[in-house]
Amino acid sequence: MEHTIKPSPAMGTMKPADWAFPLRLHLSVIIVGLLACTALPLVWMAYIQGKVTALSAGEAQMRQLGLRTIEDYRDVFTGGYAAIEMTSAVPQMLTSPPQDLPAKQNLLLHALKSSFRIDGVYAGYGDGTYIQATNIAANPTWRETLDAPADAAFAVRTITKVIGIPVTTWTFFDKDNHFIARRADRDDVFDPRSRPWYSATLSDGRTTSVGPYISAATGYLTLTFATPAGGEGRVVVGADVMLLTLGEILNVSTISKQAHGYVFDNAGRLIAHSDPAFMAKLRDSIRRGRALSATDIAGADPAVPAVTNLAQGRRLPDGDVMRFSVDGREYLAQSFHAEVAGVLKGYTVVIAAPLDDLVGPVERTLRRNLVAAAAFLTAGAIAAIIVSRLISRSLYALADEARQLGNLEFRQSRVSHSWISEVNALGKALGSARDTIRTFSLYVPRELVRRIVIAGQSAIGSASRQEITVLFTDIREFTTISERHSPEDVVALLSTYFEALNLIVERHGGTIVQYIGDSVFAMWNAPVRDERHVENACRCALSMKAAIDTMNASNRAAGRPELVTRFGLHTGPAVVGSVGAETRRQYTAIGDTVNIASRLEGLNRDYGTSILVSNAIREAVRDSFNLTPIGTVSVRGRTGQTELYELRN
Repeated sequence: MEHTIKPSPAMGTMKPADWAFPLRLHLSVIIVGLLACTALPLVWMAYIQGKVTALSAGEAQMRQLGLRTIEDYRDVFTGGYAAIEMTSAVPQMLTSPPQDLPAKQNLLLHALKSSFRIDGVYAGYGDGTYIQATNIAANPTWRETLDAPADAAFAVRTITKVIGIPVTTWTFFDKDNHFIARRADRDDVFDPRSRPWYSATLSDGRTTSVGPYISAATGYLTLTFATPAGGEGRVVVGADVMLLTLGEILNVSTISKQAHGYVFDNAGRLIAHSDPAFMAKLRDSIRRGRALSATDIAGADPAVPAVTNLAQGRRLPDGDVMRFSVDGREYLAQSFHAEVAGVLKGYTVVIAAPLDDLVGPVERTLRRNLVAAAAFLTAGAIAAIIVSRLISRSLYALADEARQLGNLEFRQSRVSHSWISEVNALGKALGSARDTIRTFSLYVPRELVRRIVIAGQSAIGSASRQEITVLFTDIREFTTISERHSPEDVVALLSTYFEALNLIVERHGGTIVQYIGDSVFAMWNAPVRDERHVENACRCALSMKAAIDTMNASNRAAGRPELVTRFGLHTGPAVVGSVGAETRRQYTAIGDTVNIASRLEGLNRDYGTSILVSNAIREAVRDSFNLTPIGTVSVRGRTGQTELYELRN
């Protein structure tokens, strides 16, 4: 027997509109959603921006280090070139030793002391005589080999001929070029005429570089600058740079243990490395006349093959930062081409460092912060779900607080203290969200967003044609100011400058649409209507100029650069509204009016003026302001003539 259960009248019929859920569920969803919608995007944006900033900082660090390193590198060879050119021009150097020996000694010692990181300066003669000044203070191994006196800083080797037999004498001097000791060397069989720098220079007949080769004097890899000194004596003057010294100059281990500097000759061969152990292997390989094995390279510096390919590949602009990978590890590299005084053509200097060594600490900190933020967010969500069942009051105040956040209003919180601790916790959470969004709003045009929403122009495609007044500003010679001052000083100076201009624009009813480098693009009569937009824009420009003049007076007194600003004003029709993609928008003005205002600002350079306005501005406010005629010009990109006027106080 079947039974059918009929609904009683008391039960009624359940409709979807009558569905309801517990208050704790509503509040849990609201709180969790609010926290997620506000905190997660900000935390993720901070993480992504932090990674970008870390990478930019790493590249900037590479650029600064590269410029400093290549400057020291070039100073070495510039000093060597200057030393041999100066020495070869002195008549006393053209006579064979022992003639004019004191003059030769003093000249070589002076050239050695006045050159940056040069290891030796010398002259070889066609009869086999020779004179050389060596910096033994910078070369402990050479000091030990010579058994030099403890206080000796320089050694001078002189090879003369006595009855056709070469006689070598070593003379030692202190750091002030005072004589200390002298002794003969009967085992020295050195003949300059057999050395590569002597024969190559006489063969070329001009200043040349020779090497790398194993120096007979020091036993180290050496690169030589040499020049013929003229005369009939077949005299050659040279200066040595030990590649070990060059490697010390290229040492960039301060930024990373795996960061190295490299020098490649015009054939693409590695001749200098910042690691002394690698240089020792390189010297031994050159001494034996063979290349380093792949095993030796991989054990000493696995980046060498990739860096060699970069140096041997296409010619890159000096200072460009490149990326490459070695065994899955990404590197940053910077290359320079190091020609000095017409020699060392084709030589390339490369600095390379692992990317993770540059940005790794920052990324690890960012990841820890991301995990901590996620943990705090998770804890907050769990706490909200647990404690929301007891919340029954203060909902209106909390809703009003959320509404203020939606309207980008950051007034003092009106949420009163509740006897329920959970409500107080929610109030504090909303306060934290308000502080976070308020901090974030410093980086977006909050007032512009509010005005656009009020004016109803937030939708894509809502742009409309209307009359506006446009102002463009630009700082004269800002590029020069940026080059002469540190980025921190420039940013601080611009922050003060923009803060002053922003307050003046807001005070005169205008809207700053965009900061373009050191320039400001502002407009009036949009998004909020302003019947006196031309007059307000003119007064704003004059107020800006006065404020900047006051700021410059303060800058002069404090030794800071002056920010001389030019202005361009024009009024006319333009298409104003929100443009852009579905996920990214920009409120702006487009049209000939904007272009003319920008061109007027640029024309200040040609006329030596500060505030140039168009005839349209003059017609609108001719009775209210002092407008001086400047002339009529053809504005680039626009047919016809444009009358120019200067706005003055």
